Amino acid sequence: DTAPEGFDANRTDIAHGKLDTITYASKTVGTDRKAVVYLPPGYSAKKKYPVLYLLHGIGGDEFEWLRNGKPQLILDNLYAEKKLVPMIVVLPNGRAMKDDRATGNVMAKDKIEAFSRFEDDLLNDLIPYIEKNFAASTDRTQRAIAGLSMGGGQSLNFGLGNLDKFAWIGGFSSAPNTRQPEELIKDPASAKQKIKLLWISCGTEDNLIGISERTDKFLKEKNIPHIYYTAPGKHDFEVWKKDLFHFAPLLFKK
Repeated sequence: DTAPEGFDANRTDIAHGKLDTITYASKTVGTDRKAVVYLPPGYSAKKKYPVLYLLHGIGGDEFEWLRNGKPQLILDNLYAEKKLVPMIVVLPNGRAMKDDRATGNVMAKDKIEAFSRFEDDLLNDLIPYIEKNFAASTDRTQRAIAGLSMGGGQSLNFGLGNLDKFAWIGGFSSAPNTRQPEELIKDPASAKQKIKLLWISCGTEDNLIGISERTDKFLKEKNIPHIYYTAPGKHDFEVWKKDLFHFAPLLFKK
């Protein structure tokens, strides 16, 4: 099950969304931090939009998706085919530390710790900023989180750990930072009530696939509705672009 030819091509015959870099004050980190925001074609401050927080991997930053994944083109093309609910997409930097660049040893202890600290930055600093400065809904059923690799682990950890904040959750090729399934979902009955969509995916030739498999296995055992999607591919953007293509149209649908 792959994506059609040209799904990520730049089409000149359609409306395009708008990309903006924002700066927000992070009390968590004690510094100003940057993120990229994609506003859908026809964005109007007069309505309220659902929001997807889309996270990067261990070697990336707020521009990694843009550099390698063309999310704005994938979304533009889906809008042109009337396949998406209009949404704001926020591309943050998931490394919550003062020097948040992906330089030096990206596996260093302080950098790994910064990825888990991002939970506080996201919930207490970034989300309030987005909701104050954009026409963003504040309802949990209008908030999604997804990411690739390290960001996939963050999305499962933070999304399932904060079901009062997120209803739509996606982990693309989630990395070893992903909590064990019984840690992710401590109360299966409550999780079932609150989750609108839980998407787990991985490339079949990805050596991290065991993490997605164990999550899927646990969800099946506990009868928690979810989508487990695998397709040929390794640990790279060829897989993650298609994940976004398949995942985004499912969001915020009744």
